[in-house]
Amino acid sequence: MAERPASAGDVGLQDVLRGRGSNMIRVFISSTFTDMSSERKALLEKAYPEVLAFCRSLGLVFEVVDLRWGLRSAPSGDHEAAEIFLQEIERCRRISAGPAFTALLGNRYGERTLPRRVPEKQFELLLSKLSKNREGTALLTRWFLRDDNAVPPSYVLQPITAHFPASADLGPESEPQRDAGAGGWRHTETTLLQLLRTAANAGEITAEQKQELLTSVLERELERGLLADGGDPSALLFVREIPRQRARDGPKRFARFLDLSAGGVLDADAQRLLAALRSRLLAAPPPSFNLHSVELCKGGVDPKCREHAQYLDAVCQQFVSQMKAGIAAAMNGRQEKPWGSIADGKKEISDSVGAEACGEMCFGLCSKEGLLGKPCGKEGLLGNLCGREGLLSKLCCAMWESTNVQHGPLVVHGAAGAGKTALLCRLAAELRSILGAGATVVIRLLAARHPHRPDVHHVLRGVCLHICLAAGLAPPSGAVALPGCFRDVLSEVSRRGNPLLIVLDGVDQLSDRHHAHKLRWLPAVLPPNVHLVVSMDTDSEAFANMRLKTLESFFEVERLSGDEGKQIMDSYLRASQRTLTAEQSAAALQSFESTGSPLHLRLILSAAKRWASFTPLTETRLGASMQEMMSQIFLTLEEKHGKELVGGALGYIALAREGLLEAELRDVMSLDDDVISEVYRNSLPPTPSLIRLPPLLWARLRRDLEDLLEERWTDGVAAIAFNNRRLAEAVSARYLTSERRGRSLRILAEYFLGQWSGKLKPVALPGLTLLLADRKVPPQPLWFAPGLANVRKLQELPYHLLRAGLWDELQQEVIGSAEWLFCKSRVCGVSSVIQDLDQCTQYMVCIETSLLRDALVLIEPSLDLLDTHLDMSLFYTELLARLCSLATAFPSVIGRLCSHCEEWLLTCPDPSLVPKCSFLLPPGGALQHTLSGLQGGVLCVDVSVEAELLVAGSDDGVVAVWSLADQQLLHSLLGHMGAVLSVKVTDNSAHCLSLAADGSLRRWSLTDGQQLLCIQEALPVDSAPSSVHLHLSDQLIFVYTRTQVKVWKLDGAELFSSSCNDDDDDDDDEDKDGGSVVLGILGESVVTLCASGLVRISHPNDEAETVETRQENSQRRLTVVKSVTLPRRGKVFVVSKAGFLHQISKTGKWTANKFPLVPSLLLVTEDEKILLVGSDETLSLFNIDRNSVDGFLDLQHDDSVLSACVSSDSRLLASGAADQLIRIWSVTTGALLDTLCGSDTPVTSVLLFNRFVVSASTAAANIHLWNLNYDTRHKPTAHVPAGCAHVAVTKDADRVFYVRQQSQTEVISWNNNTGSVSEHLPVSAEVCCLELAQNKRLLFAGLASGTVLIYPLALPLETLCIPPPESLSRVLCVAVSGHEKHVAVAYEDSVCLFRITSRDSFPTVDGPLDAFPLSLLHAPLSAMALLSDRRLLYGTSCGEVKLHDFVSGSSEGLEPHCSRVSCVAVGNHGKHALVGSEDAVQRLWALNPLVLEHTMEYKGFLFEGVLCAAFSENDQFVFTGSQDRTVKVWDVSTGNLLYVQYVYSPVVRMVTFRNGFVALSQQGSVIREVFRCPDHVRPDYNPLRNVRAQYRVTSRDRKNQDGQLSYDYQNFNPAQLDLDRMGALRDKPSATCRIL
Repeated sequence: MAERPASAGDVGLQDVLRGRGSNMIRVFISSTFTDMSSERKALLEKAYPEVLAFCRSLGLVFEVVDLRWGLRSAPSGDHEAAEIFLQEIERCRRISAGPAFTALLGNRYGERTLPRRVPEKQFELLLSKLSKNREGTALLTRWFLRDDNAVPPSYVLQPITAHFPASADLGPESEPQRDAGAGGWRHTETTLLQLLRTAANAGEITAEQKQELLTSVLERELERGLLADGGDPSALLFVREIPRQRARDGPKRFARFLDLSAGGVLDADAQRLLAALRSRLLAAPPPSFNLHSVELCKGGVDPKCREHAQYLDAVCQQFVSQMKAGIAAAMNGRQEKPWGSIADGKKEISDSVGAEACGEMCFGLCSKEGLLGKPCGKEGLLGNLCGREGLLSKLCCAMWESTNVQHGPLVVHGAAGAGKTALLCRLAAELRSILGAGATVVIRLLAARHPHRPDVHHVLRGVCLHICLAAGLAPPSGAVALPGCFRDVLSEVSRRGNPLLIVLDGVDQLSDRHHAHKLRWLPAVLPPNVHLVVSMDTDSEAFANMRLKTLESFFEVERLSGDEGKQIMDSYLRASQRTLTAEQSAAALQSFESTGSPLHLRLILSAAKRWASFTPLTETRLGASMQEMMSQIFLTLEEKHGKELVGGALGYIALAREGLLEAELRDVMSLDDDVISEVYRNSLPPTPSLIRLPPLLWARLRRDLEDLLEERWTDGVAAIAFNNRRLAEAVSARYLTSERRGRSLRILAEYFLGQWSGKLKPVALPGLTLLLADRKVPPQPLWFAPGLANVRKLQELPYHLLRAGLWDELQQEVIGSAEWLFCKSRVCGVSSVIQDLDQCTQYMVCIETSLLRDALVLIEPSLDLLDTHLDMSLFYTELLARLCSLATAFPSVIGRLCSHCEEWLLTCPDPSLVPKCSFLLPPGGALQHTLSGLQGGVLCVDVSVEAELLVAGSDDGVVAVWSLADQQLLHSLLGHMGAVLSVKVTDNSAHCLSLAADGSLRRWSLTDGQQLLCIQEALPVDSAPSSVHLHLSDQLIFVYTRTQVKVWKLDGAELFSSSCNDDDDDDDDEDKDGGSVVLGILGESVVTLCASGLVRISHPNDEAETVETRQENSQRRLTVVKSVTLPRRGKVFVVSKAGFLHQISKTGKWTANKFPLVPSLLLVTEDEKILLVGSDETLSLFNIDRNSVDGFLDLQHDDSVLSACVSSDSRLLASGAADQLIRIWSVTTGALLDTLCGSDTPVTSVLLFNRFVVSASTAAANIHLWNLNYDTRHKPTAHVPAGCAHVAVTKDADRVFYVRQQSQTEVISWNNNTGSVSEHLPVSAEVCCLELAQNKRLLFAGLASGTVLIYPLALPLETLCIPPPESLSRVLCVAVSGHEKHVAVAYEDSVCLFRITSRDSFPTVDGPLDAFPLSLLHAPLSAMALLSDRRLLYGTSCGEVKLHDFVSGSSEGLEPHCSRVSCVAVGNHGKHALVGSEDAVQRLWALNPLVLEHTMEYKGFLFEGVLCAAFSENDQFVFTGSQDRTVKVWDVSTGNLLYVQYVYSPVVRMVTFRNGFVALSQQGSVIREVFRCPDHVRPDYNPLRNVRAQYRVTSRDRKNQDGQLSYDYQNFNPAQLDLDRMGALRDKPSATCRIL
């Protein structure tokens, strides 16, 4: 088994990898079987649960090992009990992080048992002392047989059945014979003990040997647990005394509490030894020593007796208090976060390493310290490996020869069980010395966590973290593309010159996620000094894909020869201090040679080391194959321990997702009625009301399973699992029938649900009626303590509920529990929850599960990028803002989730914003994924459908490659210094070409991301994307612009270069310089239009004759607008300014047709039958299947058509427009089939394939992937276009008014309930601003002409008008007073006040009532608000702030801002006003009298400035929408920041609604939220816990009585940091900063 992690004071790298110290408290309870049974029962019922709860609150696992519980005496048939007791004490001392031993000592000395094994010399010496007692000597030699297989030889005590076979027959008909055998054995045992003691007292043996023969098991336990190594200060000792006068009443009265001889008299020798033992203990008692004097009642301790009940309570209280003290002392000073903690703070890289590597590392990381941890398994994987020296040498030689050059990975393959893992572990150990002291070695055993199959991204992240830790590199961030990051880390390590070896064993055991078996993540070429060795089964899919990579370094692990098997066997037995007889050795080797499998040999040796020299071959039970050998091992275990016990234990271990803790396994088997019925088949449980599996039975079985099991340490907790997946498969095949599997999965699910904790579970025992018994299993809450999660429940419960078919429980406890989703996302990561939901969709059909899964996929990138912790309010807000629109349609899961989230947010002890609508992208629509990885706008995209790859180039010079199969970023190709203008995937999908504005052409490998070719000056620098074309033929690469053509061979050799006109590259009219124009490439022919009107078709690659042609009967010069090539048909289509479409064939034929369109977009379908022409807002389709050009469809759009693509079958068309929409059309009928919204930027690129659409924009760094086969019932409601020039929203959010572009001369009314345009309101000039009178339902539109149009919303056919001023100045702003009685209009040169009235129920506007001029020398007015008392507060673009009183005509200047005033908002009661600017400052003013109350400074890392604001209904809070894409809530009275919410887009408009607000984001989404704030905010509350920013509040000193203003700092919470340090902080931007 794996060793216990080091203590907290001795932490090495290996401990880091295992979790830095044990998180387990494992206590051995030592006592005799009968005299302390009452105390042990009381501890079980009262004390252990309390200590368990205490340990759980600290993140510790508490486990009690009481091997005498549940049994009246030890099973003595095999004489192993004493050894098991002592072994368990050592295991407790090794594993426990705190107290490990508790002794309960009464008046019974305990059983003195026969030794199971006596060394040869000692036994013969004892026999010599009994030479005169022939009968005694004969009896000893009859029961102790010499075992020459032991090294050195020893004498072994035979099992009872060897001479009393009836003792093993448990049938009721054999009861007389069984009783006779038991009596005979008791007499024999007494005689043997007496003989050995007599010889020992007379002999010359050592004191230690004599102690084993003379002392009881109890004393040896106390010696080992209390007295060894100077004593254990954390051990507990309870001593119970019986008053002397009661002890004289006679031994029979207290038979359970005293040692009696066979005749029923007091055993004086035992009493003497007990007295000596007590004297030793009392001479140096442990710190936790407890002495009790108890008078027994009716021959025992009766809990119903008041004195005895008090005594038992005292014992329990002392145990609990002393255990707590010991555990607290052990935990004192530990720096690690408790297991399952969700405490604040970032993980250190070492913690991340441990979390990533858990269970998959064999010996982890060998860094510069030269550490190589101990291999897993008792004997290890290295020590006994022989027979592979030749293969090992070949591997070492291959790595040595390739150290200084680029090379590929080494592939080790072979059959299952061939020994690949052992070979790679040995290889890693050997290479430590070869590579040198500075080498880093990382090894991952990917099959070590079976049945769990690791995710390739988790593996790569863990490997990168290990390498970075060893090499001193910065760890990868959460958003980085892991395959690309992996290659970058390897390159950096290579550059530094330090050798690196990575061993990935069992890559065929990776999960199917991200298509790991296709091995795209595996570099085909490695840099110098970096070595990568992978292993896999020869018959696996991964190996077949590896062969396709055409790698040369394959090494097969073949079967072992007989001589190699003999060598391994001898080495193994020598290490085990065992040997075999010649016959046994031959039989073992003969069985092994049939397979030559190391695993088969390992199983044979596991059994062979238990053979004695006198074991006949008929009892060796060898199997000719691995399966047969496993069956024989299982059969042996069943005969010794019982089939139900063996099958139950092994089956539960095989079914567990992450292994089982031993305490869990004992609990689960205690819940299994089949196991319990077998255990108590022939005897009643000691306490029928409390039934559990006796721990000793599991301990005996575990001892026999030690070669098949391993300890998996994860975060300081050891779980047990099979050490080979073949064993798990064999167990499943033998024990887990369909019925048994289902029942076992249900029991596991019920256990982790805590269903039977504190409840009575019925059980039917043989010969008894149905019993209701407490199984004493612990509760399983989701949280052990605030902020401390139940990790084991999170790991196991969904797995077992799903496979047990408990759908209702799964939906209630997992899928439909918001608390569960948050807890697992926080502790295990959002990706782990997504994996759970993925598995649910495989087993059960549930639309709600799929929608929830998609919602978490949308949430994951944001949450993973947060450098702080995942907060519950953040998680619930994200869920609610995405799912609440689906709550009504899906009430059972999503509806319950939304209700839970809303209820929690409304009762949260901290301030919170509660979403009342779905304003974030909901799941279930056509948008499947948003591919990120670029920083600039996307200029070009290409897709390889066969290889499922997407390639895109951005304006920052990066080429990105994604896998369409799993939407993962594979490569970020760096090298270009300018915008990438064109990308193209080659026909074989192995490479791609990229052309950039820096003039370079590069070829990349799509397999490993390496640059294969770079051609400089391929085109003029800073060329425009529309003028650059990249063409690839079978042998040549063409790059051409309008005036230049260059041709290269595929190896980069330049073949041809021609420049038609170097000075005219981008101009549409070549007449200006009289140059020629390149029209396109047909195959390998260049088509050029000369200045003379001649078209020349040349052939750079061969000597074919150049073809020249001229349009017949045309004297006009041809001016090219757009051209497109048809390679299959050998034609070029050219649209001229003269309104003609010219068809020029490769043979020189030229035809022209009238063509009235002037296209901005010109392209043909893949089959070259349809011509697509985009002109303004129309996309026209022409049939060009024949020589004629026949238009058959005109598809109208609402904005300019920017991109289009037709499916390969020419049935569907996808078009992208400037209105940010993607439209799907039927090519056959022209019907609009669907409209996809959510791009939020103009769609400049669109691709259509296999019912998927890829869209991109030059204005966005993301690429969207859409699925046209989505369920339209889940289609998200459309919203207004993103980036509108002007917007206004009603307070009930039912209508939005917007002006799409600044130059647009109409206002569009949008119905937010239906998601559609309800009305177009035409205007006469450019709209400058929009404003709403919310209560009177009036829309004001200020125009550039100076006119203000007023639309009564209740009278859609009516329009009012405020005529322009005499100066005809444009309208800058419109503001409506709070009571909506007045409206102020700001022009460029003045501000006028109007009255809003009504006449005959018809709204009117009178005025102007008053006006004041604006100086043209000052900056224009930028924002204003009108108070009900006719005062106007306004700010200008240069930061001035003024308050003008229309009544008195006076103006007053307020403290100015340093930048443009972007927002002025007044409270609903007119008492306060907020002025915000584009910098970090906003000021809150009291208006009666005018006093500056607070200056609030808020700084993020990238964006600053307030865009809009609104006061709450009672003016207690003010909400602000900022450029940093957040909504903030401020306390008006104190100025304190109360809440910050990230909403993914800047909020541009905000109005008060009830106890919250309605807002409109720049993306066009309507946000409706309510704010809840408790009466008292806790002092340590940090409003910035979910964002990376700082703020400071400067407030007026209210104690100043003279009316002058003074300012002080309000230290509201720890988030208020020094803003002067922002410069330093900007040097280290956070992950949140990257989101922004």
